[in-house]
Amino acid sequence: MELPVFYAKGLSPEAASYTMDEPTSKHCVQVLRRENGQQVLLANGIGQKFTAVITDDNRKRCTVQIQQQETVPAPTPQLHIAIAFTKNASRMEWFLEKATEIGIQSIIPLITHRTEKEKFKTERLENILVSAMLQSQQYYLPQLAAPTAFEQLVQQHQAVQRFIAHCLPDQKTPLQEVMLPGKDTLLLIGPEGDFTPEEVVAALAKGFQPVSLGNTRLRTETAGMVGAVLMKMS
Repeated sequence: MELPVFYAKGLSPEAASYTMDEPTSKHCVQVLRRENGQQVLLANGIGQKFTAVITDDNRKRCTVQIQQQETVPAPTPQLHIAIAFTKNASRMEWFLEKATEIGIQSIIPLITHRTEKEKFKTERLENILVSAMLQSQQYYLPQLAAPTAFEQLVQQHQAVQRFIAHCLPDQKTPLQEVMLPGKDTLLLIGPEGDFTPEEVVAALAKGFQPVSLGNTRLRTETAGMVGAVLMKMS
């Protein structure tokens, strides 16, 4: 039987014990019915995997003793998606969940000319990433960047491969045909209404390659999902 995995934010590789926060303790003790003497796994989100045994099965502050620690190799290449968040928050939450499960290493909320101005609920979004990381049994939590202006991102990002997926009637190559395996990659996904022509020109001037994600017009979150799958498969 596989051991359950719990998120242990900030847990150091040198730690001898760890006390879970109240929501995690409740899930461990009340929902999964783990008891003193039983083993669990902990993930700190930066590559360390801990095997531990429960020493205090308190449902508000469950404490475990660390028995073993190992470092899980970091995934390569590094895959980044910059995506313009839509007004429908649930759609973007769905994208974050699925992108994490697929194995995208960082997600950058992109502020474009046509991006909807919505409040960025950092804590809620990070909780979604944590849940998806644990569900998919990974040990690296994707980085959720602060919302970043389009102009700043195209000027500064240093990924080896940089692509922009847009709907303008320009010449584009399918992503799966142009993406080289084993290289750090950034993909830009536009908002509802797409990037402006000026934004596309600016990205191309900075070395981004225009790509297609298929023959149909996709919603923003669907385009992000398709892009994530194609990047991971390349």
